[in-house]
Amino acid sequence: MTRPAADPDPAPTAAPVHHQILIVGGGTAGITVAARLRRAGLRDIALLDPAETHWYQPLWTLVGGGQAPLRAALRPQAEVIPPGVRWLRERASAVDPVARTVTTATGRVYSYGRLVLAPGLSLDWDGVPGLASAVGHDGVSSNYRADLAPYTWDLIRRTRRGTAVFTMPSGPVKCGGAPQKIAYLAADYWRKRGVLGAIRTVLVLPESTLFKVPVFSRALEETARRYGIEVRLQSEMTRLNGAERTAVITDHATGRTETLHYDMLHAVPPQRAPQWLADGPLADPGSPHGYVKADRHTLQHPDFPEVFVLGDVAHLPTSKTGAAVRKQAPVVVANLLAGLRGRPAAARYDGYTSCPLVTARNKMLLAEFDYDLRPTPSFPFLDTTKERTDMWFLKRYGLPQMYFQGMLKGRA
Repeated sequence: MTRPAADPDPAPTAAPVHHQILIVGGGTAGITVAARLRRAGLRDIALLDPAETHWYQPLWTLVGGGQAPLRAALRPQAEVIPPGVRWLRERASAVDPVARTVTTATGRVYSYGRLVLAPGLSLDWDGVPGLASAVGHDGVSSNYRADLAPYTWDLIRRTRRGTAVFTMPSGPVKCGGAPQKIAYLAADYWRKRGVLGAIRTVLVLPESTLFKVPVFSRALEETARRYGIEVRLQSEMTRLNGAERTAVITDHATGRTETLHYDMLHAVPPQRAPQWLADGPLADPGSPHGYVKADRHTLQHPDFPEVFVLGDVAHLPTSKTGAAVRKQAPVVVANLLAGLRGRPAAARYDGYTSCPLVTARNKMLLAEFDYDLRPTPSFPFLDTTKERTDMWFLKRYGLPQMYFQGMLKGRA
């Protein structure tokens, strides 16, 4: 097979370059949709993304927990872009849905027949005062950056006493279970090393429960009790002082604040849509984070039906996970093809998402649910509401294979 054509050094042009299908974003959602469209026989597909490396981000938690090497989570971008898809190595900077054009950071303009928006979201390190300058050294790390996940593991291994703080911001974030998972992995490691009793572990979450689905919330409450973790609900870190190693925790239910001294801290930054989308005409006015408006079932933009939205940037009432993309991509492709054939959008997305909740170094709960928070298990013959070793092996080995060999090739 021939490798994807690429524009390595594009120059601005006066007239827009047209493509039947233009996909913005070369992450999980963009590559999966591109692969499915190619398998459906479409030829004029362009994918806009400057990244040279493709990351399987769900593995970063296990990297931070010492259970996987970072190299297992990456592939060269050129290897995962489907053959026959034109790779435009540029960054989008604006979209005009009336003119049906996307402008890049270099000033080049592309026009489209159909647009698929899947650029992912932006990590707002400045959203918590003090976080941007503190992260990456002096005991502060985050598995939400690939280069910092190994540092998380270094901190966990070196911690023998003191206070460990794990935080999650308010607002939608990708992989909403990740802020908890690393706390459980750390506590389990410390338990096995015999030092857990000397470490005060504090988990700070903005929600009113550990998990929105009650059966999984109860299981995680038991996990937290087992490790002696102090859970601060309806709370978040609102300020960080890296030099003093202190974090201000605000309880949103009471308005009270508390300053915690930490020896290690794992932070999750606030997240939002890329600024060019948040400030543009496709953003949902109902989203304070700038996420893009989308029909929750057809995944079309309600005002511009030739625009499809999926992945983390879509303003949908479900968790932002790769598992959600696995169900969204077939719906986008089916409805896009239907539109090209003059038919109505009939495919429906029910809000399915999945959170593999690692609770120990070889145990996991698999939380699967839909828009109505109803459990939707893929393995009805297994009780995935209980901690299971086979589910951990699925997380560590099975899902990465399904991702690289299935999803990104349009097969799963």
